[in-house]
Amino acid sequence: MTQEIHERGEALVAAAQAGDAEAVRRHTNFFVLQQLVDEGIPYWEQAVAAGDPFSHYTLARYRKIRGDRQAAQALYRAVADRDAGCAYGLGVLLHEEGDPEAADWFRRGWEQGRNLNCKIELGKLLAAEGRLDEAAKFLMKDVALGDIAVFRWVQLFESIREDFDRVAAALDAAEAGSDPEGAAQALRPLFAMTQHFSDYPGLTAEAAGYYRRACALSASARVDYAVFLTDTGDDASWPQARGLLIEAHEEGYEGAAYALGVLHAQRGDLSDAEHWYTIAAANGHESSQWNLALLCKRQRRYEEAERWFREVGEDDRDVMEQLDDIAAMRAGGDTGPGKDLRRLPGLRERAEAGDVHASYAHGRILRDWAGVHDRHLLRWFEPAATAGDPEAASDLAELYGALGRPALRDQWYRTAAEAGHHGACHHMGWLSEHHHDFQEAERWYERAARGGSALSAMLAGKLKAQRGAYGEAEPLLREAWEGSGDADYRTETAGYYGLTLHRLGRLTDALEPLRLAAERWDEDVRPRYRSDDLTVLSRMVDPGRELAAIEAALTA
Repeated sequence: MTQEIHERGEALVAAAQAGDAEAVRRHTNFFVLQQLVDEGIPYWEQAVAAGDPFSHYTLARYRKIRGDRQAAQALYRAVADRDAGCAYGLGVLLHEEGDPEAADWFRRGWEQGRNLNCKIELGKLLAAEGRLDEAAKFLMKDVALGDIAVFRWVQLFESIREDFDRVAAALDAAEAGSDPEGAAQALRPLFAMTQHFSDYPGLTAEAAGYYRRACALSASARVDYAVFLTDTGDDASWPQARGLLIEAHEEGYEGAAYALGVLHAQRGDLSDAEHWYTIAAANGHESSQWNLALLCKRQRRYEEAERWFREVGEDDRDVMEQLDDIAAMRAGGDTGPGKDLRRLPGLRERAEAGDVHASYAHGRILRDWAGVHDRHLLRWFEPAATAGDPEAASDLAELYGALGRPALRDQWYRTAAEAGHHGACHHMGWLSEHHHDFQEAERWYERAARGGSALSAMLAGKLKAQRGAYGEAEPLLREAWEGSGDADYRTETAGYYGLTLHRLGRLTDALEPLRLAAERWDEDVRPRYRSDDLTVLSRMVDPGRELAAIEAALTA
C-alpha cells in the first residue's frame, strides 16, 4: 500500500502539472475512496501549486472539515472565477458566515459553469428575500432533463405561496364579515411555517402583514402575532410583542396573561413571569397555576408551591408527584446550588459587573430550571466560553445547534474540544465521520474516549479496526465491550471486537462477541446507517462471515 500511495500521489501531481483534469480526478478518487486523506494532502498541496482546480476544491474541502476555514476560503477563492465547483464551495462557506458575497459566487458558478448546486442556492437566496414567485421561476428556467433536484425546491416555494394565498383569502372573508373568530382561524397555516421563517427570513414581512390584518379584528390574533414576533424577531421586536399582549389582556382575552408569563419566562424575566402567571392563575388558568407552582418550588417557596399545585387538582398524578417531591426537599434540607432560582439576582449582578463565571452559572440555572429560550441564553454563556472555559464553550455550541446555526455550533465545539472537553471531542469525531474524513474522526474519538466514554472508545476502535490497525483497536474495543452493558451500541461493539480478536489470532476469545453480533446485527446495527451510504456500508464488518470463518478454523 505504501508503494501504491507513492505511485498514485506522484501520478496525481504529474497529471496536475500536465493539465490532465481527468487523471487528477482518478488519482484523487484513490485517496478519497480508500480513506487516505492524510496521505493525499501532501500530493494535493503539490497539485494546487501546479494550479489544478480540482485539487484546490478537494484540499479546501478537507481544510474546512478540519477547522481551517481561512485556508479553505483562500483555496476556493484562488480558482473560483474559473471553476464552478470552487465557486460553489466558496459560496457555501461565505453563506455560512452570513457574508452577502456568497450570492455573487453562486451566480458565477451557475452562469459560467452551469453548476446546478449554485442555481439551487441562488433560488433559495431569492426565497430568503421573500421573492417566492421569482425563486420558483428562476429555478424552472432552462431546466434540463437531469435537473430533477430543482423540483423539490420549486414545489416547496410554490406550496408556501399557496399557504400564503389561503391565509389572504380567509382574511378577506373575515374582514368582509367582521368576523373575529374567522380572522384568528385564518392565521393557522402560518403556525406550521416556523422553520420556513427561519430558513427564509424575507417571508416574515408578508406573514407580519397578515397578522396585522387579523389583529384589527381579533384579540387572540394579537397573542399569536406577539408569539410570531418573538419567534422570528430579535430583542428589538420585544416591546411591540409585549404591547400586543397587554392590549389583548386589557380587552379581556384570558390567554394573554398566560402568554405574557410564558414569554417573560423564556426571556429570563422571572419576576414579570410570576406577575402574569399569578393573574392568570387567579382566574383558574390551569397551565399558569402549574407554571407558577414550579416557579415557587424552585425558589423554595414551598407553601405557595403546594397551594398552586393543589389548585391544579389533588387527584392529578403529576401533582401528587410534585407534592411528594416538595416533601422530600423539605426533609432533605437545601437543594443543590445549580437548582436554586434564588441565586439568580446575585449571580446576575456579578455577571453584569464582569464576572464571567457568574454569568455562566446564571445562564445554566436559567437553562436547566427556568425554561429560558436558547437565544436568550447566548449572552450569559458567551463570556465564559470566550474566556476559555471548555464547558461553557461546549454548552454554547449546543445552544447554537438548537438555534439552527451549524457553523457557529461546530466552531464552539472545536474550541471546547481543543481545550480538552471530551464531549466536544466526540462531536468533532461525529462531524468528521459525517464528512467521511475517517482518519480525523478516529483521532477525535480517541481523545473523547480518554474521558471514560465507552461509546467513544467503541467508535475509535471501530475506525482503527476498519483500517486494519487491530493492535491499536483491541484495548479500545475491550474497554467498550466491558463497559457497554446493555447499551444500544453493544452489538456493534461486539462485531468489531470480535473482528479484532479474530485478526489478532485469538479465535476462542472472539466467539462470544461474534455470536452476539451475528445474532442481532440486522436488527440493532444496520438500521442505524443510511442504506444509500455505500462508503459506510462498504467498511462495515460482517460478523456472520467472521464467525463462520472462526468456527471452520477451530473445527479444522
